[in-house]
Amino acid sequence: MTTTFTPANPDFAARIQRSFARQGFMGFLGAELTRVEPGLVEIQVAFRPELTQQHGFFHAGVVGTLADNCGGYAAFSLLPADASVLTVEYKLNLLAPAAGERLVSTGRVVKPGKSLTICRCEVEVVKDGTAKLCAASQMTLMSLPGKSDRPQD
Repeated sequence: MTTTFTPANPDFAARIQRSFARQGFMGFLGAELTRVEPGLVEIQVAFRPELTQQHGFFHAGVVGTLADNCGGYAAFSLLPADASVLTVEYKLNLLAPAAGERLVSTGRVVKPGKSLTICRCEVEVVKDGTAKLCAASQMTLMSLPGKSDRPQD
């Protein structure tokens, strides 16, 4: 199911890129913002041993972080220029070991709202050129009108 959304802020993509660049944790993970559209965001991260759990797979914390960020930015893409977003809750189902060279997370808005937005996210692990679904998430995000996403505001 593909839904077309109209962003409230025509500068949404640049705003998301600036916000993403300020996230120290995303930089620490080596995450890349690879796709930004109204209601849809994709983030990827390449494998590094520092991102693994005891079996050598990507750690579930990395998988969950990508899902949370993708959903958050998908919702953020539809908000007015003076609003920011926070995750209220999210559920993550780990479906398969995240064993591979890269994680690709895609977040999509399911239902936008004035106060709350519902998003879904799928995280795939790419190994030897083949993508496999390793996690699925659903989340609720809250709009914060009049609140900048910059720390000093």
